Amino acid sequence: IDFDLILENVKYLNSLVREGVSQVEHTPWGARLRRPEHLLLTLYQNGIVVGHGAFRPYQHPATQQYLQDIMDGYFPSELQPLYPDGV
Repeated sequence: IDFDLILENVKYLNSLVREGVSQVEHTPWGARLRRPEHLLLTLYQNGIVVGHGAFRPYQHPATQQYLQDIMDGYFPSELQPLYPDGV
């Protein structure tokens, strides 16, 4: 696992959703400003934790796919249905 590449690509992906910049969210009564959601990714020696979820060991295929997506420069595919505009 290339941790340097993961960190570099996480910074890049954050820049795509303009981290810290409010966005206009349309509501039935008009519009309001909202900040993009944040999702914490914690890297450990033997696995990861995404958000407030369970520990995921590196050997698990879903964890490997999650990190491979990031290393390839994409948002993890498992998050796309939940966060179509990025997170």
